[in-house]
Amino acid sequence: MAQLKIGSITVGAGMRTSFAYTSPDTGDSTDKFALDSIRLYINGSVTEDNKIKFMFNTDYNSSNNHIGVLDAVGRFELDPMFNVWAGRVLPPSDRANLAGPYFNSNWGVYTDGIQNGHPSVFQGRDNGFVYWGDFTKKVKISAGAFDGQSADGRPSVISAYRVQFDFWDHEDGYYLNSTYYGAKKLLALGGATQVQGGNTATTVDFLLERNLSDYGVITLESEYANYNGLGGYDPKYSKSQGAYGLAAYILPKAVGPGRVQLLAKYAKADFTRSALPSYNQKTTEANINYLIKEFNARVMTFVRKTSYSQGKSDFWTAGIGLQLQM
Repeated sequence: MAQLKIGSITVGAGMRTSFAYTSPDTGDSTDKFALDSIRLYINGSVTEDNKIKFMFNTDYNSSNNHIGVLDAVGRFELDPMFNVWAGRVLPPSDRANLAGPYFNSNWGVYTDGIQNGHPSVFQGRDNGFVYWGDFTKKVKISAGAFDGQSADGRPSVISAYRVQFDFWDHEDGYYLNSTYYGAKKLLALGGATQVQGGNTATTVDFLLERNLSDYGVITLESEYANYNGLGGYDPKYSKSQGAYGLAAYILPKAVGPGRVQLLAKYAKADFTRSALPSYNQKTTEANINYLIKEFNARVMTFVRKTSYSQGKSDFWTAGIGLQLQM
């Protein structure tokens, strides 16, 4: 991502905007133009050796038309194996949360009842601290403690842990992507859990990506999630679990200034432990994405079908989204 540099400070921005047509099985269809997100990124070094840094990012909340604090992080990066971030930060969690909407493959990333169902203050973040380290270019470990009162209204601390194994190329740093558009050869397996009292939120995620040169780029991604009294997409149910599979393919030849990516995803989530009847959600999504400058400029068309076994009306959505970053 290109950024403006002013001394030791870098400034960047990101935007996601979309049009969506939604048709429910019961009720009227809707047309909606949305400013889904607008972000301001500010990073700077506190010391000349670049080992102590500060990060401040904001994000627009489309639900209330307000701008909130996304990240406010003191970064102590003393060694690849020893890094501590403190403030408002992403806790150790699944790949989808550590990538965020701007660095995931599909447009409707948090709509399946599975990805990043962890409790949070804002956009997957919580107040606390995290240790993380890269070991031997094959293993990434992180652990932290976070404020339960802010995230889910319970006063006890949420502890969070993640371990990831990179069998081919290594992913440096704390943040992740769900694709590198062929820039890396990836075979990665990660597991994470968050614990508060006897409640847990546990995920396992998998990513394979290969650049086949003249034959394009393939991406395979999957995740299993189990929210057992902690997090989940439906607060009326104390337990939910499910999995998804995603496959994407970038055509080998450019079309104008960009490349075309075809993507398909299927997910199923089950919601149980409630005074209400249990139910499941099935989500099928297809994208045709036009990658002008990877994550910095992409146009994403999408069709998504969401169906429920009972209690809620099925619907489908089709639309187009634009993402720009600088």
